Formats: sequence, C-alpha cells, structure tokens
Amino acid sequence: MRLRSLGILALLLVLSLATPAGATAKAGDQWLIPRAEPAPADRDEVPPGFATSARDALRAAERTPEVRERRANGARLTREVNIPLYVPTLRWEVTYIAPGGRRVVEVHVNGRTGRVMETWTGPQVGWVLARGYEPSVGGDTFNAAYVILPLCLLFLAPFFDPRRPFRLLHLDLLVLIAFGLSQFFLNRGELDVSVPLVYPFLLYLLGRLLLAGFRPRQGRGKLVPILPLRALVVGLFLLVGFRVALNVLDSAVMDVGFASVIGADRILHGLELYVNNDIHGDTYGPITYIAYVPFELLLPWSGDWDSVPAAHAAALTFDLLTILGLFLLGRRLRAGREGTVLGVALGFAWAAYPYSTYVLQANTNDGLVAMLLVYSLLALTSAPVRGAIIGLAAMAKFTPFALVPLMAAGSDDRRPLSVMRFSLTFFVVAAASVLIYLPEGGLREFYDTTIGFQLSRSSPFSLWGLYPALEPVQKLITAGTLLLAAVLFLVPRRRDTRQVAALGAAMLVGLQLAATHWFYFYLAWVAPLALIALLGAYRQPQPKPAEARARTAAGEQLEPVSP
Repeated sequence: MRLRSLGILALLLVLSLATPAGATAKAGDQWLIPRAEPAPADRDEVPPGFATSARDALRAAERTPEVRERRANGARLTREVNIPLYVPTLRWEVTYIAPGGRRVVEVHVNGRTGRVMETWTGPQVGWVLARGYEPSVGGDTFNAAYVILPLCLLFLAPFFDPRRPFRLLHLDLLVLIAFGLSQFFLNRGELDVSVPLVYPFLLYLLGRLLLAGFRPRQGRGKLVPILPLRALVVGLFLLVGFRVALNVLDSAVMDVGFASVIGADRILHGLELYVNNDIHGDTYGPITYIAYVPFELLLPWSGDWDSVPAAHAAALTFDLLTILGLFLLGRRLRAGREGTVLGVALGFAWAAYPYSTYVLQANTNDGLVAMLLVYSLLALTSAPVRGAIIGLAAMAKFTPFALVPLMAAGSDDRRPLSVMRFSLTFFVVAAASVLIYLPEGGLREFYDTTIGFQLSRSSPFSLWGLYPALEPVQKLITAGTLLLAAVLFLVPRRRDTRQVAALGAAMLVGLQLAATHWFYFYLAWVAPLALIALLGAYRQPQPKPAEARARTAAGEQLEPVSP
C-alpha cells in the first residue's frame, strides 16, 4: 500500500517530463497573461467595435478632476493607452505614470460613447480586485445573494442544535462564513472597511484552533442533531451536482488558474518554466504546473484567455478529490456508522462552504493545496508518504513549508528513523521538482521569480500593505508564527489526527495574519483542516453502562468506538 502511494506521487513528477519531441511553443519565450492590449499606433484609428479613437479617450481623460489636479501640482506624467481585456465592456484604459514608473491615475473611457466610466487612484490603480470588480470573480450567478445566502444556510443548518443554541460549534461555523462581511465591502471597493474586518475573524480562528490542538475536548450532543444520515448523503450529492453545473455554466478563470495552465503548456512544449519577467505567472512552485499537465494534455490551451477548459477540469478534480479525502478521513477517525456520519458531514461542510465554492468558481489552484493537506492527514501513520505529500504541497504554493515540523512528528512519532524517512521523502520530492525545472539563472533566479517575488510584493488586501506604518506589528506576528512552527515539533507530546489538523490549520491562519498579500481564496487552505478539528470533536453519545447492558440483553449490537 505504501509503495503504491509513493508510486502515485512519483507519477506526478514523471508527467512533468512528458514533453513531446519536436513540439513548438505557442507562448514564445515569455509568459503570456494578457491584461490589456496596446492601442493602435495611429491615435486616430478606431478599432473594430469602437466608435472612438485613442485620441478621443486621451481628451476625455485629461478633463477628469484627478488628472487636472495632478497637472496643476506640476506633476510630470507620461500617458499610456490600452484596451483592457479583464472587463466585458469595450473601453479605453488611460494610465498616467509618474517618474520612476509608479502608476498614479487610471481613467476608463467608454469605447463607443467616449464618456469617462471610471477613474482610479491610489492602490486601486494597480489592483483590479480592489475596485469593486470582485463580484465578477467566480461568475455573476455565484455572487448573487440568492446563491451565497442559501450556501451559508446549508453550511450551518445540519450542525445547528436547537436544544443547545449556544454551543461553541455554532460560533465556529459562523466565523468561518463571517468573512463575507469583509467581502461585501470589498465588492464596493471600500478597502478601508473590508481589510480591517478580516483580522478579528482570523484571530478568533487562530485562538480557537490552538485551543482545539492543545486542549482538545469532546463536544456535547450529536454532530448532526436533526437530519438523518440519508438526508445528508442526498444533500451532499445535490451540492456536488450544483457546484459542477455552476462551474461549467457560469464561472470565470482568474489569472491564477490561467497561469497554472500556461505553466503546464510550457512544460509540454519544452519551454523554460521560470523566466524572470514582469508578468509573474511563474510565481508558484513547480508542482502546481505539473499537476495541471494531465488536464492540459486532455484539454489543450488555445493560446488565448478564453474559457480555459483545463483550468475548469483541474479545479473540479481537486475539489472532488478533497471531498473524497474528507469522507475517507471521517471513516478513519470513527468506527462504523459514526465514521460514515463524520465523513459525510465533512464532505457536506466543504461542499456547502462558500469559500470552497468561491475557489472552484474562480478556477484557481488553491484547491490543489487543500486536497494535498487532506491527504497528508490520511497518510499520518506513514512517515515517508506523509513527507512526500507535504513535499508536494510545499512545492505547489510554498506556504505548507511551515507545516514541516508539525508533520515530521506526526501524531507521536519522533523516533530518529521515522523523522529521517519523513525528511528524506520530503527532500526528494521538493529537490527533484526544483532541479528538473531549474532556470538558467539557477536557484537565485528560481527564488527571485517565486518566493522572493511573493515576499517583496505589495498588496492593499492586508493591514500591512494598506497601512505600512504597522510593519513592526507584522514583524512580531511573523516571528511568533515561525516560533510556533518550531515548537509544534515537540508539543503537544502526543496528539491525535484531529489535533494535528487543528494545529496545522492554526499555523496556516498565523501565516495569513502575517502575510502582506492576503485574499479570500486562502480560506480554502484552512477550511478542510479546521472542519476536521471542529466537527471531529463531536461523537455519538454513548449509552450509560446500565443502559448498555440492557440493550445488549435485548439483543442489540453496540458499535465499537475507536480511540
């Protein structure tokens, strides 16, 4: 069984070498993630579908108060005119650039009427998602209230116990969906409200998960108080069908998923994967691009930013495998029917969780991380398989590197031989994936295009990016999180799977608290581990000894209870 698991993991690396002989690249020597196309060289030319020219757009932009104010202050600005590709309406994008290359104003002019549609300044110039365009991420249907609100209700309803309205699980689940309050203001382009709202919920999750990891307690009452198992199973299948249909019929492919597909395409066409460039489509670990190779083989990229079917297929596959892994993990944690209930509940909760659906609808690669983390818990009893899976996760999006000390110890296996076997498979997977695709500039170029870029990037979606004066606080949180990562190798001395899941989720939350760039997709990394920790605390109430004897005398078979 262990050899078979390692063979499956090795297959991912083998696929990465499946480069057709004599293949030619569609993307040339640079990454191609088109955000906009340049205006015609002739400023008076009217492009197809437009009724205005670039010169008309420049005249309209010059009349905006924001541009006139900067002109009055003596600012020396250069102008750049493009046709944006990330919005459906035909329009001109006029960008004003200060000395040093900083973009200070962006004006959008309707391509048919010549009227100014939008004017952006500050961080919203450089970040499209900060403008209130975010509802278009994931498709219009998903972001509608009649879809989001029922998903929230479905996420809460099976686990609500009317006899114990104040049980802690209710609050835990409410906090997991409460990030929607922040997202509501982001959708309106109000960063000064949306960004600070994220942190109280992250802090609650950090404290709650640390408590579940260090001081686990059994929850009172049934995990699913009202619904029968059959209803939960039917609900899970209906939810999965709904998510698949929604993804196929009305979902968008963000640049994250698009870059993953292009990376797989570059692998298959023998192109260098890591290229130090301004587009940064190669910022992820090589395992991300390798994981997309099978989908690129089945559904090849057309060379344009169209529906990108390979991104849809990958996102759906990662999601379905996560649900399967959660079900198997529930069966592993509990014996008999109780394990089936827990497994179905975990799968249902993931499928109903709005932010797992959000990742699926945006077709990002974050589902790959969630899937690998779930399967690392399934492999908790095998040090080499566990090390290999964590190696895959770490070389997909790097953040899981922080889980290495925790997972090296497993549940309680710090024997030198076991730690060595974990470390060996982790190192082999991580090193092999890097060395296969090491760019001409060596490790330095690999670091600069991936981890170095991510650590140096600015972002308006965190407190630290929005308010740079808070950098000392960020450094304290970072130091505390790294210290926690090291401590988790040693304590708690003994821990079960649920505790490992809780502490792993807490580590991920700590890293997100310290991150300069944060977005709602990252909740999908935390959610499966958090659900295992929180839902796994509830067990079917066991009969008292006298009642058990009476039931046994009556001929009833009692199910065994796993430790």
